[in-house]
Amino acid sequence: MEARELALKIINDIEGNGAYANIALSREISRHRLSDQDRRFTTELVYGTTKAGETLDWLLSHYSNRPMNKVVPVIRNILRLGIYQLFFLTKVPPSAACNEAVNLAKKYGHAGTVKFVNAVLRNAARSPEKAVYPNPQLEPVRYLSLKYFHPQWLVTLWVTRLGLDECERLLQINNETPPLCLRTNTLKIDRENLLKRLQSEGAHCEASHWAPEGIVCVEHPALGNLPSLQEGLVQVQDESSMLVSHILDPQPGEFVIDACGAPGGKSTHIAALMNNRGTLLSTDLHEHKLRLTEENAKRLGITMLTTQALDATTLHLHYAGRADRVLVDAPCSGLGVLRRKPDSRWRKNEAMLRDLPVLQLAILQSAAECVKPGGILVYSTCTTEPQENEQVVEAFLRCHPEFILDPVGPHLPVKRNDLMLQLWPHLDGVDGFFISRMIRVDK
Repeated sequence: MEARELALKIINDIEGNGAYANIALSREISRHRLSDQDRRFTTELVYGTTKAGETLDWLLSHYSNRPMNKVVPVIRNILRLGIYQLFFLTKVPPSAACNEAVNLAKKYGHAGTVKFVNAVLRNAARSPEKAVYPNPQLEPVRYLSLKYFHPQWLVTLWVTRLGLDECERLLQINNETPPLCLRTNTLKIDRENLLKRLQSEGAHCEASHWAPEGIVCVEHPALGNLPSLQEGLVQVQDESSMLVSHILDPQPGEFVIDACGAPGGKSTHIAALMNNRGTLLSTDLHEHKLRLTEENAKRLGITMLTTQALDATTLHLHYAGRADRVLVDAPCSGLGVLRRKPDSRWRKNEAMLRDLPVLQLAILQSAAECVKPGGILVYSTCTTEPQENEQVVEAFLRCHPEFILDPVGPHLPVKRNDLMLQLWPHLDGVDGFFISRMIRVDK
């Protein structure tokens, strides 16, 4: 299947069936034998078209009198693919973008839709100047939203909090392709030897300065073609995510709970830091997610990890006072990892920032009851918003004087003095992450 048609199939799945872009893309690429060039082009088309979202419909509105929500979904997606190539892929000739879109319309539409697609895209190719972004001085939020492919409510939120210039830098980096980050499985290999191994497998990598196990790949073959991944020498995990387990600082022989553990990135890191000695319980609400945790643990050679499906708000009913350390990597809005999930920005809404903190606090309170006196409780999220981060921790501490904040700085592999850690993609070059650490001090 040609790259554009494969991209169309994936985008239809994302829009029509609610599929996640990264999962749908990986599944379809694994089913088709693509050259590296076609794999990269398909990925660019899927991620770029999905990411650009509302901006593509705004661009199309300058060349069509027909509202996009009135166009048949498959034809609308053909138009979006075409307009994305015309405006954002400088290496694609306009004639190729138009011709291939027309060919797709012939296959998936009828004579009328073929003429419609042809007319809209030829018009756009001839007159790109008709689509002019709003004046940034007069409509700064609308301008930033359209130029950088983010929903207006989110741009408003970040402009209010960060200011225009810093918000723009964050939006820019959210649209860049992040590097692949890997964690060395120290149960099987050290980072130096893994770097050599990855180089021999065609990956261009360097050591992370954030985490001692971390590796950053600036270029790599398809993950399915990396033997080191299949052999369990490495786990895909972002650098900021690796810091969570270091701040938890689990010790061999302890009983540790990862309260929201699936699909197992942090759980398997905890096991490695414990040298695969002790007891590690990884829980999640969904059985199918726990199976991913189990598969990762098996591939990495971890035997100390067990899983259990349960609601994290009821954790205390099963393990009250039993754990040396508990990690709550809470369900969150995910606003710190938008650059890794191009479709997710359009799945978010303001209500999440009102509703999620209630759930986050409930999970944290239940997990806290499982911590032994003198034990450690770590709360983390992959978001940037204080409603889900500092404010949740502060609300918890007001109700639980038996816990005190322990500065995270001394527990980090890098030199920092943070009481609670908030990382930002545009400031720190890693995924947006929040991490706090608390000690239970009652006797």
